[in-house]
Amino acid sequence: MQEQSITHATFAIERRYPATPERVFAAFADKSVKRRWYADAKQMAVEEFEMDFRVGGRDIARFRFGEGSPFPGTALVYHMTYQEIVPNRRVIYAYTLTFGDKIVSASLVTFEFLPAGEETDVLFTEQGAYSEGSGGPQMREQGWRTLLEKLAGELAE
Repeated sequence: MQEQSITHATFAIERRYPATPERVFAAFADKSVKRRWYADAKQMAVEEFEMDFRVGGRDIARFRFGEGSPFPGTALVYHMTYQEIVPNRRVIYAYTLTFGDKIVSASLVTFEFLPAGEETDVLFTEQGAYSEGSGGPQMREQGWRTLLEKLAGELAE
């Protein structure tokens, strides 16, 4: 039997933020705020960041790895389509990730914003199909943990 070339996996991350659900949701809905925590990175240049935050809307984030990174000059592209947006409660979208010229994964992502007193619990779930050479769900989970930490820094300001 031939070895499987796609890994299917689901992972979840829970984080508590010292902000209201309205403020956390706004960090997803406001293009300039989302760009700061989601797109701006030290080892990659942002070549394109477009956002259409509505059901059926599409986002694109295109990056290029810089010198000193593990993949200098390589493009990384996210294409997203919003499936459901419930203000201050939930965001669901589907996305593909392209590395160089190859789609390396396709995923469905759910963010839930749950009030916790004066804070918010964010429940993040990704269900994905990851191709060989993509780093699999472990690499994607690490990437999301990094982004959610950047979101914490954004909300602390």
